[in-house]
Amino acid sequence: MAFNSLWEEYMQIPVITRVYTTASLLTTLAVHLDIVSPSQLHFNPYLIIRHLQIWRILTTFLFFGKLGFQFIFNIIFTYRYCRMLEESSFYGQTADFFFMFVFGGSIMIIIAIFANFPFLGQGFTMMVTYIWSRKNSYYRMNIFGLLHIQAIFLPWILLLFSFLLGNSILVDLMGIGIGHLYYYLEDVFPNQAEGYQILRTPYFIMYLFDPNPDTN
Repeated sequence: MAFNSLWEEYMQIPVITRVYTTASLLTTLAVHLDIVSPSQLHFNPYLIIRHLQIWRILTTFLFFGKLGFQFIFNIIFTYRYCRMLEESSFYGQTADFFFMFVFGGSIMIIIAIFANFPFLGQGFTMMVTYIWSRKNSYYRMNIFGLLHIQAIFLPWILLLFSFLLGNSILVDLMGIGIGHLYYYLEDVFPNQAEGYQILRTPYFIMYLFDPNPDTN
């Protein structure tokens, strides 16, 4: 009975959030159990091209570090703001939400080729958090039980927190920058006087998530 209840709760998580956070948890667990090592997961253009280790394009987004405070911190924020976005701004628009993942992830991969970033999961979390904060900029929230802020300031609080923990903030800044680019192209530019919709979810992605769209 308890298992069925947990399974029902799990299946109520929106599909993109469910798949991404589950894959991240399983990847970290696999590293913790020594089934795989981080060296088999990090982004490496040479190994991808010359040795066809294509999986690295995905696993670079799935590994947040070994089990510990930083992993818990990242996975909680990833789950929370992915789910909130998917259940609000992207409600009923799973294909568009997935395209946001593809858009942001693709730009990160291009940057990582030149910047030598081995893992991009933290930057991806910052991208999602930034997009949520802009779409809910006036939402009042509590941070760590200490600060009451508007949502628009959340990414910068997290950036400061990451810096205080001694982490490199370059990947975080990349995530914020890409999140801003997506927000501008999706929500700002189309609403300007001479604006138009630049980002359009490709048809094949729309078909993947809804092969029988309502044509009425």
